[in-house]
Amino acid sequence: MVEELLTAGIAAAAGVAVYLGAAARVVKQYERGVVFRFGRLREGVRPPGLTMILPVADRLHKVNLQIVTLPIPAQEGITRDNVTVRVDAVVYFKVIDPASAIIAVEDYRFAVSQMAQTSLRSIIGKSDLDDLLSNREKLNQGLELMIDSPAMGWGVQIDRVEIKDVSLPETMKRSMARQAEADRERRARVINADAELQASHKLAQAAEVMSEQPAALQLRLLQTVIAVAAEKNSTLVLPFPVELLRFLERATPSGDPPHHPTPAPPPPAPPPDLTPQDPLPELDTPHPPALPPEP
Repeated sequence: MVEELLTAGIAAAAGVAVYLGAAARVVKQYERGVVFRFGRLREGVRPPGLTMILPVADRLHKVNLQIVTLPIPAQEGITRDNVTVRVDAVVYFKVIDPASAIIAVEDYRFAVSQMAQTSLRSIIGKSDLDDLLSNREKLNQGLELMIDSPAMGWGVQIDRVEIKDVSLPETMKRSMARQAEADRERRARVINADAELQASHKLAQAAEVMSEQPAALQLRLLQTVIAVAAEKNSTLVLPFPVELLRFLERATPSGDPPHHPTPAPPPPAPPPDLTPQDPLPELDTPHPPALPPEP
């Protein structure tokens, strides 16, 4: 009798252990449990911890509530300004309604992925190339709204969308590089011209000051000579400064008339070479006849 009771107790304990093993489920902290009893959804979501279900009638589905990082494959499209680009992005989302994530959509991960690819292509077609390269924050917000609108009905919340990379053709890259180089050269020329303008103003002021004191220009010339001579790799030809002549001219007393050298008289011309000539022969000239006396 005692053996039969002991055997029955052991069998009952084994049955209870088997039942508990089949009915007990453990839900982790980052998961929530959704129970279907004979295919019908039971109200309420099972919290984390140990939970019990009917071994035959119930089916427990665990839904992960962690933020999912879903990369969007690179999508090729034509921008609004007719430039072919390839854009890839990443979507961060999480499940906020486990029951809707199980019932409303077959595979919420695949659904979010397809919706993200479609929205990314739509954003590429509506945007310019400059917006894709420089105004990504605005595009990220627009892309997030486009994905989040249908995802809310699936019990999924889009946490963030980021455009990772924009791939351009090689010809477009070279064109943009030339454009950037030309823009930098333009700015360099403008800065150089502005510097020349400021330097010209300063040089004009310096020339005005030096014109009042001629010796200042001579001192400046000597400073330039010192600066050039410090290199010791060139030959310096120093002309006689005109300013020094002006300085000496001003240093001459004003009362003394300037001394001008008198030119030497020209040498006397040599006497001509005269040769004696033979005397001319006397010519026989007839004498006039004598007049008769008056009566």
